[in-house]
Amino acid sequence: MLLPKKDTPPATGTKFEIAGVIIIAIALLLAAGLLDFLDFSVGRVGSFSARVLRYGFGVGAPGVVLLLLLVGVRYITAHAHIVYSRRFAAYVLTFLGLLALYHHYLVPANQEILPARLPDAGGLAGGAVVIILRRFFAMDGTTIFLWAWIVCALLVATQFSLSSFWDKLLGWGAAIPRLFVRKPKPLAEPAADSTVRSTTAKSTPNRMVDEPDSARSALKPTFYNQAKDESVRPLSPLPLDTPLAAVAELPETPIVVPSLSRDVLAPSPGPVATPVAATGVKYKLPPLSLLKKGTGARNARLDKQIEEHARTLEHTLDSFGIQARVVHATQGPAVTRYELEPAPGVKISRIVSLSDDIALKLAAPSIRIEAPIPGKSVIGIEVPNREPFGVMLREVLESEEYQKAQSLLTVALGKDIAGQAIMADLAKMPHLLVAGATGSGKSICINILICSILFRAHPESVKFLLVDPKVVELSNYNGIPHLVAPVVTEPKKAASALKWTVQEMERRYALFAAAGVRDVTRYNEVNPEEKLPLIVVIIDELADLMMVAPVDVEDSICRLAQMARASGIHLVIATQRPSVDVITGTIKANIPSRISFAVSSQIDSRTILDMAGAEKLLGKGDMLFYPVGANKPVRLQGAFISDGEIEAVAKFIKDAGGTAEEAEVPLFEESVSASQTAKFEDDLLEDSVKLVLETGQASVSLLQRKFRIGYTRAARLVDMMEEMQIVTPANGSKPREVIMNSDQVFSRYFQKTGNA
Repeated sequence: MLLPKKDTPPATGTKFEIAGVIIIAIALLLAAGLLDFLDFSVGRVGSFSARVLRYGFGVGAPGVVLLLLLVGVRYITAHAHIVYSRRFAAYVLTFLGLLALYHHYLVPANQEILPARLPDAGGLAGGAVVIILRRFFAMDGTTIFLWAWIVCALLVATQFSLSSFWDKLLGWGAAIPRLFVRKPKPLAEPAADSTVRSTTAKSTPNRMVDEPDSARSALKPTFYNQAKDESVRPLSPLPLDTPLAAVAELPETPIVVPSLSRDVLAPSPGPVATPVAATGVKYKLPPLSLLKKGTGARNARLDKQIEEHARTLEHTLDSFGIQARVVHATQGPAVTRYELEPAPGVKISRIVSLSDDIALKLAAPSIRIEAPIPGKSVIGIEVPNREPFGVMLREVLESEEYQKAQSLLTVALGKDIAGQAIMADLAKMPHLLVAGATGSGKSICINILICSILFRAHPESVKFLLVDPKVVELSNYNGIPHLVAPVVTEPKKAASALKWTVQEMERRYALFAAAGVRDVTRYNEVNPEEKLPLIVVIIDELADLMMVAPVDVEDSICRLAQMARASGIHLVIATQRPSVDVITGTIKANIPSRISFAVSSQIDSRTILDMAGAEKLLGKGDMLFYPVGANKPVRLQGAFISDGEIEAVAKFIKDAGGTAEEAEVPLFEESVSASQTAKFEDDLLEDSVKLVLETGQASVSLLQRKFRIGYTRAARLVDMMEEMQIVTPANGSKPREVIMNSDQVFSRYFQKTGNA
C-alpha cells in the first residue's frame, strides 16, 4: 500500500522566487492604478492603493513602483535579500530630497500639506519635510538646505569625489592652451616624441593620486564601523586615510607580540646598540643608507575592490542561508582581512566549511579563515590583494622603537595585516624554528635576522656560527668579524660544530658556577674585563644534517635548546622539509617559537605550527609567526633584502672591523674528534673496524667468531660503529651496510695508528 508523501518545504531559491513574483504583482497593480486614464480595471483595492501612493509620494509615486519592480527582479534572479547599506539609504534620501525640493518650488507657504496640493507636488513625504524646514529656515534657507541635502546624498550614493573632479577640471583647463600651440616634431625621432607625449599624458592622473584629499586608503563607511576597538589597541594602526605622499615619511609603530612585550623592546636613551665588550678597535655600525627605501605607498585603487569583496562575502554567505555582515576591513601589504560578524545562532564551523566557495566567489587563489580573531567576537577572512606591495627591511629598521631597543638580538620580521612593523627579541624566544617550501622566503628571512643584528651589534657583542649546507645562501658573510668560524658548509663538520657549541655552553656554565652567577648578563657585569659575547647559531637547512648525522645533530640541538639560553647561546633552525623525520618531537618540544612560510600540505603545517593554515599562505614572504606563549600565530608579510644589499652590508662591516679569526675552525674540530675517540673506548674497537671494512659485513656473530668474545661485548662494538656512523642502523633481518671507507674512518677516529 502506497502512503502519500509528506509535503516538503520549498527550497530557499524557490522561496525567493515566490516572494519576487508577489512583489512584482503588487508593483504592477499599483502601476495600473496610477494609470487610471487608460481605463485599467484594478478594483477597489488597486484604486485605493494607487490613491494612497499618489497622496503619499506625489509625482514620485512611479519611482516607488519602479523600486518595487527592481526588488522583485532581484529576488528572482539573485535568490538573495536586498542589502540595506549606507549607499541604499543615500539613494532613498536623494529621492526624498528631490520630492521635497519639487514641493518647495511648487507649493506656496501655509499650503504644504493641503490634500488638494499633494498628488501634483511632492506628496505627503515631500510636504512634511518642507513644512519642517520652512519653519526653521524660511523660504530661501530651505532652498539652500535642500540643495545641500541632495548633493551630500548623491556624493555618498555615487561615491563621487569633488576634489578629483576639480583636479580633472584643472588638468583640462591647463591642457586647453596646449591644443593651440604647435610644437615642432623632430624629423629623426617621430616615435620617441609620441612616446614622451603619451607618457606625459599618463603621468597627469598619477600625480592626482598623490594628492592628500584624493588618495584615500580607508574603506568606505558603507560596510564597516571605524569605531576604535579596545582589543586592537596594542596594534596602533596608522589611519588608512593618511595621504599617500606622506605615508613614507610617517614613523612606523612596531608591534611586539604580547608574549614578548615585557621589557623586550624597552627604550633606552643611548645609541642604537651598545657593545658588550669595549675594545680599542674602532668599529662603526653599518648605516641604514646601505639598504633600499620602500615605496611606502598604499594602493588606493584597492578601496573599491575591498568594498566589492565585502558585499560579495555577505551575498555568498546569504545564499547559503548564513546571516553575517562585514563590520571592518584592514588592508595589509599582501592580504586584506575582512572582519565578519555572524548573526546570533550561526555556528562558526558553517562559515569555515565554505572557504572554497568564498574563494571561488572572490576569484582568489586561496583564502585563510581565522575563527575567531583573538580578543574580538568576529571571524577574520584573509583575502590576497590583487596588487600587493613589498616590505623593505629599511622600513622596519627605521622605526623609533627599533632604534631605542636595548636588546642586541632585536630582529625585524616584517609587517602585519594592518601594515604595522613587527619585531621580536631573539633573547626572549629563546630559540626559533623556521620552515617553508622552496621559494617561499625562508632564506630571505634568515638573512633578515642576521642583518637586523649586524645593524646594532659589535663583533665583541655578538658572534655567529653559520651552518649552510646549501653552500650559497650565507656565503656573503664569510670574512666578517662577527663569525666564530667561516660559514660551515659540510654536514659532517656541521655536526662537529654543534658539538663544539655544546662544549662551549658547558664551559660557560662552569665559569658561571665559579663566579656565583646564573646567566651571561650577570657574568659580564661581574667580569667586565672578560666579557662573553652572545652566540647565535643559524642552521639554514636542517634536513641535510639529519640525513648525515641524525643522532649527533638531534642530541646537540636538544641539549642547546634545553640549556643554552642562560649561557647566551641561541638557535635559529630552518628547513624546507618540515616532516616528522626532520623536525622530530624532541626538537619541537624544546623550540617553542616558530615561523612558517608557505608549505605544500596541511600535514607540514601541523608539523611546524601544530595547526593548519600555512598551506594557505601565498609565498614570497607571506608567513605565520608563532612566538612562545602566544595563543595563535600572527600573519606577517616578511621584510625583503636583496643580494646586493647583503653584499653591501658585509663589505662595509669587513672594511670597518677587519676579517674574522679563522684559526678557531680546527679548534672545535680537534676537540670534537678527541671527545669522540675518548667516548669509544674498547681495545678491540680498532681491530673490529678493520675487520668490518675488509669484509664489508657488520654483524655480532662475525665479531664473536673472529675475536672469541661474548655476545654483549660484540653487540656493544657494533653499536659503537653505528654511533660512529661507520655502519647503518639495524633494519630488521637485512644486514648492516658499511657507509664509510678506511680513509674516512682512520683520519677521523684513529689518527695515531695510521691507515689500515
